[in-house]
Amino acid sequence: MYHPKKFEHLLGISGMSEDLLRNHFTLYEGYVANVNKLQDSLIELRRNEKFIVPEYAEMNRRFGWEWNGMRLHELYFGNLTKEKSFLLEGKLKEAFKKEWGSLEVWEKDFRSMAVMRGIGWIVLYYDPQEDQFFNVWINEHDGGHLSGSIPLLVMDVFEHAYMIDYGLKRVDYIEIFMKAIDWRVVESRFVK
Repeated sequence: MYHPKKFEHLLGISGMSEDLLRNHFTLYEGYVANVNKLQDSLIELRRNEKFIVPEYAEMNRRFGWEWNGMRLHELYFGNLTKEKSFLLEGKLKEAFKKEWGSLEVWEKDFRSMAVMRGIGWIVLYYDPQEDQFFNVWINEHDGGHLSGSIPLLVMDVFEHAYMIDYGLKRVDYIEIFMKAIDWRVVESRFVK
């Protein structure tokens, strides 16, 4: 049984209204609830050895959507902060310089992904096998992930993440998001 994590400490984040955040928290809690419901249903079907029924196949397909919706939101909320946060000199900043030449060039690349038309996620991935970074657009929760790579920074660009406060002005939301990145969390995901 999964329990929703609490992110109320983010209330008061500059540029994101309480209404926007509370709605987003509720959406996330729905993913957690659906993961639990699907898991219970799948366990019951397995107990009865109903592996070949369409319900079993569909629930397994849907499980990836709900699971990734849950985890991506946890990563997203987890890499936000109300306090000022800067990427300090260290392993991650050095890795950015090696990959992109500078933090500023990485940010331009990340932002360019975020303004693309469509809904989805922007994820900074690290591939430990090849020691490389990628800014990646993920259209839906359950497709487009780089297997074996570690998500370091996650940005939600589905409309629910910004429309209450910004309407169609996604660029304004991106600006707020970039100012709210908790670089300590991002770096800790990299260093692990």
